[in-house]
Amino acid sequence: MLSLMNRRKDAHDMPFSHCLLADRDPAHPGGTAMTSDKLRADLTRSGLNLIGQALSIFDADLRLAVANRKYQMMFDLPDELIRPNASFEDTIRYLVLRGEYGPQPDTEAAVALRVEQARTFQPHYFERQRANGRWIAVEGAPLSQGGWVTVYTDMTDIKRQEAMLRARSAELSEQVLENAERLAATNRQLEATNAALHEAQRILTRTEAHTRQVTEMVPAHIAHVDREYRYSFSNRRQPLIFPGAASDVVGLSVEEALGTPTFLLLKPYLDEALAGEAQVFEITHPQSGRRIRIALTPDQTRGGVYILSTDVSAEVQAREALTHASKRSLAAQLTSGMAHDFGNLLTIILGLQTRLAAQKLPEAASEDVQATLAAARRGATLLERLAKISGPREVSLQPVDLAGLIHETATLARPSMNEGTVLELQIDLPQEKLLLDPGALQDSLLNLILNANTAINGAGRIVIAASTRSEWVEVMVSDTGPGFSEEALKRGADPFFSTKKGHGSGLGLSMVYDQTKLMGGTMRLDNTGTGARVTLRLPRRSVARQLVLLVEDDDTIRAQVRGQLTGLGHAVIEAESLAEARAMTDLPGLSLILSDIQLGDGLGLDLNTALPTVLMTSLPPGDALRDRASGPVLTKPFTSARLAAALAQAIQDCP
Repeated sequence: MLSLMNRRKDAHDMPFSHCLLADRDPAHPGGTAMTSDKLRADLTRSGLNLIGQALSIFDADLRLAVANRKYQMMFDLPDELIRPNASFEDTIRYLVLRGEYGPQPDTEAAVALRVEQARTFQPHYFERQRANGRWIAVEGAPLSQGGWVTVYTDMTDIKRQEAMLRARSAELSEQVLENAERLAATNRQLEATNAALHEAQRILTRTEAHTRQVTEMVPAHIAHVDREYRYSFSNRRQPLIFPGAASDVVGLSVEEALGTPTFLLLKPYLDEALAGEAQVFEITHPQSGRRIRIALTPDQTRGGVYILSTDVSAEVQAREALTHASKRSLAAQLTSGMAHDFGNLLTIILGLQTRLAAQKLPEAASEDVQATLAAARRGATLLERLAKISGPREVSLQPVDLAGLIHETATLARPSMNEGTVLELQIDLPQEKLLLDPGALQDSLLNLILNANTAINGAGRIVIAASTRSEWVEVMVSDTGPGFSEEALKRGADPFFSTKKGHGSGLGLSMVYDQTKLMGGTMRLDNTGTGARVTLRLPRRSVARQLVLLVEDDDTIRAQVRGQLTGLGHAVIEAESLAEARAMTDLPGLSLILSDIQLGDGLGLDLNTALPTVLMTSLPPGDALRDRASGPVLTKPFTSARLAAALAQAIQDCP
């Protein structure tokens, strides 16, 4: 093995460079700028000169980075070959011509061979006898920055002692001597190998740390599980995707980390991936309601599966909203053309029937007139609902006692329910007000209750259950009717889809879906085994009473905005100028500032306070003054819903 290494490595026994050890010539293309002052470089060279071994470092461009005086003396090199940037090729040519490697039939071929070996440098240790009869040990190792380092040790005295021992110890076994020599050489080679391994370990450790840092910055969960569904790697981003999960899951099973319901959703896909089939799918996280896209890639090397999980809730909601909006747009196009004419016809019918109803008619004819009037009024109501579904709408968030709203809705709905049908309330809500659109939510609940009542078609039971789940509020309306058909589960929210066989408009669930989406929530249809269930999941926006400093120099606008703030449940103090506002920013209990950007004596931008601040202005987006704002900016005029959202964002963004 040693002879093989000698043939591969005597390309002059030279090595790789660390650029920080010496000044480099900036004019050289492969050079780098000096990274320490000249004093440090001088100190480094002085220290290297005290070493009893020869040392040289060449960089990746085969240029000398640093060498000590022992290196020059050992090989009797001229001064120009020990200066920084000296060419490795020139050094080899000088040594070959001087006979360092014995007779060479082709000088340039010998030089080229050693230069090529240096370009593919490998760690090595060997001992060789020089042309002058002296023995040297050569130990070389590559450096992670490129290049290599070589240390040369004069072993002539050691070799002489070994020869003397052999000559004077005839009584010793020749085999023992050879084994001792071989063991000594092997130990020296092992030390060199260990040094190379330590360097490789250091590089791998640094690379692993860098890789982990990068993966932990990715807004996704990256993990590896083995064939026992146990995590062997995780970038600790699991709670970002699966709320409530632990961040350190290495060693845990998927079921332990995510819970049994989520694991049962994942297991069929994991089994397919463990069998070698890559999987990409989406699930709804049972605890949070988030939509998660998961990619599973089989690990062909170690076994197990690589997992990439991302939260695509916003993407799915946008996709569903776009699909639903296109359906609503189509519905509007279909109805807008005939709504006007149909409205005129209904007006004529109502007028004629009203005139007939005022006359003395036979009892049967009078009943027909009243039925016609009822049908016409029903048509007018349908037109109004069509206008609502196709027209522009805006959410109106207000502080709402949700439990009280549900009780009120139940009171409104009970008189219209079938005889014998019971409306039951199961409310488990915290004692706090929530930012909701009360009108839209009450309309939605009434719609769902009446739909459930119609589906039961007789005596039965309707349950409204309300509770909170982390950042969500869930309101579920379930019944003991026949449940949703497969088609209704897929198309229930489509405009004009109805299962009432000509008795329904098909707009009820569609309007519930739209109103829920406007409030930032989701609607889910499913069957319970005893009937149908509609689940509305709304963002949990708690109303925390804040003391707000309102800064506005226009009396009328200030009064209007004050009304909006108090309507949202906040206490308000007012300032008419920048100077007055600055005198109030340290008031006890003050937690928010709402200020106009342009005031009579300055700019609201210059309040310079650590309190959460929302600015308002009539300046259009893109204005240079408006763009100076670092937080939320409201464009006048604004609704209470937009005001509430901006205040919530300012509180959330403030450290």
